[in-house]
Amino acid sequence: MLHQSPTPQDLGFRMPAEFGLHARTWMMWPCRKIVWPDMHATRQSYAAVAHAIRAFEPVTMVVDPDDMAEARAMLGADIDLIELPIDDSWARDAGPNFLRDAAGNKAAALFGFNAWGRKYDPFDKDAAAGRAMAEIAGARPFTSRLIAEGGGLSVDGEGTILTTRTCFPNANRNPDWTLEEIERDLMAMLGGEKVIWLPGNAEETETDGHVDGIAVFVAPGVVLIEGADDPADPWRAIKQANIDALEGETDARGRPIRLVKIPEADESCAVGERFCLSYVNAYFCNGGVVMPRYGTRSDDEAREIYEDLFPEARVAMVDIRDIAVGGGGIHCITQQEPA
Repeated sequence: MLHQSPTPQDLGFRMPAEFGLHARTWMMWPCRKIVWPDMHATRQSYAAVAHAIRAFEPVTMVVDPDDMAEARAMLGADIDLIELPIDDSWARDAGPNFLRDAAGNKAAALFGFNAWGRKYDPFDKDAAAGRAMAEIAGARPFTSRLIAEGGGLSVDGEGTILTTRTCFPNANRNPDWTLEEIERDLMAMLGGEKVIWLPGNAEETETDGHVDGIAVFVAPGVVLIEGADDPADPWRAIKQANIDALEGETDARGRPIRLVKIPEADESCAVGERFCLSYVNAYFCNGGVVMPRYGTRSDDEAREIYEDLFPEARVAMVDIRDIAVGGGGIHCITQQEPA
């Protein structure tokens, strides 16, 4: 048995799209010292992201007991704090994937977590945090033994799941699973009807090509994807392969998928090998888009693309260079709880 029965799909649960309404946003306060060269600067950046989101909706920050005093001092009274033992700070990946049914009942898909293929140790506290967060949120837990992270998938809320071949099928996560078994489990756990597999990015070794650094649903039938226009980009062929895989695709309802391309940040801002340059790695919240600022010439172009995609929303930019150095962006450190 790959997952418990009945599954969320059996009971009418589905993961809503991120661009739908949220009850709140969940985050996890940075604490793994090996990841962050300047922990104080990174915590300041997390606080800036939390307050940018708080302008649109409530934010709950999960904080390790050792860090509660500093987190309260840095975050102030408008961010809710939950004390839980954690190893790291990536709520997208260690947190629950929240689900809803037609009656508004709340559930959570809880996948196995092994720190992106055992790249960091320990990870047992993070592996347990998703269930604890789901319980605090009052969400019915559903458990799968598939090793999977929220950053490895994007959903349209209407049955389509977008993911990559370099991530969940990787031997460092699910060596005994076939592609078809992974696909069936994702659909059962998230209420999906179609999985679209992108090639991903085998050269991005921090997450093994999470989709949230490549492409994201921004509306039913519309995917924002990293462009491949820069001839000097060492990953140009990889990006083009992901674009090619989506060209001519349809979603679960048979609609042709429209692609909107966005550049990566200019590499001049990168520090270290893990640095996340992705503008796709932004966050959609109630009436807003919170997106990264890197301090380069590409910031304005990326902002205009989001303003065109979300004309009714307010676009807020946050400097995330002290987060990006750890290998992720705004999407990686957030997890939506749907309304």
